[in-house]
Order: sequence, then C-alpha cells, then structure tokens
Amino acid sequence: MAILRGETTWPSILLARAATPDAATDIEAAEAAGAWTAWRQAAASLTPEQVVRLVTTSGLRGRGGAGYPTGDKWAACAAERAPVHHVVVNGMEADPGAAADRTLMETDPHAVVEGAVLAAWAVRAEDVIIAVDSRATVAIERLRGAIAAAEAKGYLGPRAMGTGRPVMVEVRPLAGAFVMGEETVLLRALEERRAQPDQRPPHPAHKGLWGEPTVVNNVETVAAVPWIVANGASAYAAIGSADEPGTTLVQLSGAVRTPGVVEAPTGTTLRQLIDGVGGGATGTLKAVLVGGPSGGFLPPETLDTPLGHRELADAGAILGSGSVLVIDSTTCLVDLASLLTRYCSDEACGKTIPCRIGTRRLAELGAAFCTGLTRPTDAALVAALSDDIRDAALCGLERTAINPLRSGMRYFAQEFEDHIVRGTCPAGVCQPIGIVAVAH
Repeated sequence: MAILRGETTWPSILLARAATPDAATDIEAAEAAGAWTAWRQAAASLTPEQVVRLVTTSGLRGRGGAGYPTGDKWAACAAERAPVHHVVVNGMEADPGAAADRTLMETDPHAVVEGAVLAAWAVRAEDVIIAVDSRATVAIERLRGAIAAAEAKGYLGPRAMGTGRPVMVEVRPLAGAFVMGEETVLLRALEERRAQPDQRPPHPAHKGLWGEPTVVNNVETVAAVPWIVANGASAYAAIGSADEPGTTLVQLSGAVRTPGVVEAPTGTTLRQLIDGVGGGATGTLKAVLVGGPSGGFLPPETLDTPLGHRELADAGAILGSGSVLVIDSTTCLVDLASLLTRYCSDEACGKTIPCRIGTRRLAELGAAFCTGLTRPTDAALVAALSDDIRDAALCGLERTAINPLRSGMRYFAQEFEDHIVRGTCPAGVCQPIGIVAVAH
C-alpha cells in the first residue's frame, strides 16, 4: 500500500522511519533513525509505574477501534497481584481490504516490537504475543526479523536490556476473520478455543489470556509508545485533538485520485484527507464510508467531521480500522449497505441470539430493499431491530453491525425510498420490482 504525504505541518510518529532505507530489515539502520532509544532509556531510568504514568498523561487512546485510554488499561493490569501478566498485540487487521496496520508492521516492525516491550515492562509481563493474520507474510517475516535482531543485541530475551527481567516476544500467525478484531475473541483463539467473545466484566486487564491479567493493544497503539517515552507525554498531548491526542493511520481508497495510507493528527477532517491528501474524488462524490464494513456512510455535507471517536459516532460512523472509502455517484448506497450488512452477518460468531438471528434478519431486509420485495413496515422494522441488536450486543462488532443500513437510511433516505416505494434504483445498479396500482 502506498504511503501518502500529509500536510507539511503534520508530525510523523508512526511512519517516521518509513522513508529510511533498510530500517524495516536492518536493526542498525533502524537504530540510526531512533529505534530502541526509548526502551534503553526506560530500562535505565524509568520504573514500570513511571512508564504507565507517561502513557496515561500523554492521553494515548487505543487505535484498534474502541478508543479506550491506554494508560488506564495498563494501570488496571499492573495493579493485579497475579504471578503472571501478559501482553497481546493485535495485528490481525480484520477488516477486509484494510492495510494500514500491515503497512506499519512492514515499514517499521521495530516500533511495534519496541512498543510491545515497553508495555510488558509497564505491566510486569514476561511474554508478548503479536498476533498477525497468517496471510500477511511480509509483516510476519519482518516482525520476526526485528525480534531476532533485538534478541541478538540483548534488548529482548532472558535478561532484556540488562534489567534482569525476561521479556520474550513471539509472533503468532492466526487464520483471519472479521470477529478476530474483538479482543476477547482474539484471546480465545490464542488459547486454541472457539473464537467467540466473553461477557465483560471481567475485562482482559483483570482476567485475560489463560485467565491471567492481560493487556491487549492494537499494533498502532503500541507503536506510538516509544515516541512518547523518548519525547515526553506533554509533547504527544500537544498533537492533534485535546480529547484523544496524537496521530492515527488512515487508509484512503475507492473513488479517490490518490489512494494509500497517511498518518494524520487526530482532529483532522475528512475533507482535509480526501481533498488535501487524496486529491479529491475521481467522480461526483456521493458518500464516504468511514470505519470499514461496520462503519457508517456519511454524505458530502458532513466532510468537516474530524477524526475522533465521539465526533464520528455522533455523525453515525466509527473510526474503526481507520479506513475511508470514497464513493461516487455510480454506486448504489442501498446495494452497498445491504452487502456490508450481509458481510457482518456472515462473519458473526453467533454466540448470542441478536448476533446469530438479528443480524441475519437485518441482512435479509437489506436484500429485500434491493429487489423491491418489501413491506410497508420494513423501514420501521430495520430501526427497531437495529436498536434491539445494539442494546443486547455482547461485543463491539455485533453492536456496530447495524451501522451501514442505519447510516444509509439516515442520510440517503430518498435513495432507500426509491427502492422501497417506487421500485427504482437511481444508480442503475439494482433491479427492484416496481409496484404499480392497477385500475379495476
């Protein structure tokens, strides 16, 4: 995936070494560009409590979709008086077509590994598992290469960085599935159990992998930690928005002139990303899908919405994997919303009735919109069923499966009405059955 250049004033934290020759495969080049400086500093002069405090003060939030304060999660895990703690780094990138996490792991595996080691130091864990989709072969190879090179230098291993404490890091390839983006599902898969979410509480920070306290963070989250340790919490907190500072990776795709991955400060608007970084839409901009398959459709008039969990949720979308799909006028929103709802239903683990039956029924209603085989009450049924699924959901993926249809019907009501009432598809994609009155 191409790496795009943002505005000249935007800081680069996650992709700072992406342009450094050989930094991804040569530890000497990576160190010359700043890798392993933070871990060396922490091992020499920072206690685990001080590292937790740095991350908490920085305001870093999880980049895996939920946006939970990272420092709070680490503090909760560290406070558990269990003999064993774990760190699990989620590099599964479960969204189909998403490549931001994979780009990070391929271009700067040392940042991911170093951040994971700092997390282990902070919560007193002796083992780190980096879970990666087995199909991301380049990312797996480079992460393993970074681990081996760091072990050879004594940064990892039985006496990591001369601390006397062992920190063992392992890359664990897993079969990819959309549900693997949920943290408790990932933990069950690592235990070789059926990949289904757990009821919470207890949260993984208290009872996670093998029933022991576990920190679960996205690769993008841990990759920001070395920069925070090296440059200070206040420097990170000054970047981006005040509520959730820092930078995040955004993948631009679809009907955009320059697709690729860009690192942008939080608070950057969708308009800045699409027009400023992506060069604008290739055709007439119709909508933007933000957040992947369980994200939301936003119309052009909402493009000044900033990248932020609260702002996007208010607009009807999610930050999710950071994917921004630009949609032009040749796309039928009813058809695409129905397709995404069916995908979420097919990928659902089925542990609960709202997940197993509710999402399937929602997908059937979406399919009926495309064919014209609807009843007058179906639009209201979508709203009621969506509320039931959201309110009874066991995990975040189940909760957000309603987003494509709900956001589509919220902003593109006319297009849905054309399908449901008039039996026409303005984009010329669907062939709904037209219903006309017959004179007696």
